[in-house]
Amino acid sequence: MSKNIYVGNLPWSATEEEVRNAFEAHGEVTSVKLIEDRETGRPRGFGFVEMSDDSAAMSAIDDMDGKDFGGRNLKVNEAKPRVERPRW
Repeated sequence: MSKNIYVGNLPWSATEEEVRNAFEAHGEVTSVKLIEDRETGRPRGFGFVEMSDDSAAMSAIDDMDGKDFGGRNLKVNEAKPRVERPRW
């Protein structure tokens, strides 16, 4: 069972490859998705990492939360399911 991890406070210069490399120290990374602004295409400073093993994901969360990454302290926790918001 895979686990989705929220990664916040990323530097805007961070790449998916850099984030993948940081999390692969804890286990297999299935996917990395850094979120961009819809209108400008610029990074929004957060993203999601999916790991294939729950215990590896929990290890990554424990180790990476608060860790310095590109001069910023990461905010890392288990991602919550997305809630659909009404469109106006």
